Amino acid sequence: MIKDLLNDAQDRMEKVEKILISEFSSMRAGRATSALLDRIMVDYYGTPTPVNQTANISCPEPRMILVQPWDKNLLPAIEKAILKSDLGITPNSDGTVIRLVVPQLTEERRKDLVKQCSKKAEESKVAVRNIRRDVNDGIKALEKSKEASEDEVKKGLDDAQKLTDKFIKRVDEVLAQKEKEVMEV
Repeated sequence: MIKDLLNDAQDRMEKVEKILISEFSSMRAGRATSALLDRIMVDYYGTPTPVNQTANISCPEPRMILVQPWDKNLLPAIEKAILKSDLGITPNSDGTVIRLVVPQLTEERRKDLVKQCSKKAEESKVAVRNIRRDVNDGIKALEKSKEASEDEVKKGLDDAQKLTDKFIKRVDEVLAQKEKEVMEV
């Protein structure tokens, strides 16, 4: 039973880490990447659809993203969606493709991005700790219902803490990597 709780906790903590990595990849760090457009939704014949499902997205240059819609009628809708987004990039359209030039980040904007990254990392750490709390509650419930001995409970709580420490460290490593990327000129 305790093993099942710990396995479930590990799965949930891995999901938290994946979500953090995904959020970091969609944050602009002065370098063009197709992941910047992952969160942008376009009105595709009345249905909100991610841009990457309506167009071919490529990065021909380090600071440029090229968006080529499969349906030319979608060009204005994609342009409008990009303008509404929090990217802060103005799309340039020539009637067949949209070019997004990723501007060089200022020092102030870099520091602001690092703060945002730190905030997201802290939210992930809180989520990991909440998972640990849930596991600890489950383990203590097993002890109360006499399904686990005192030694098994102590070992289970120790294992839950070790798992939590491991994932907190991984979140810190992901954050350090993103901070380095953002501050790189």
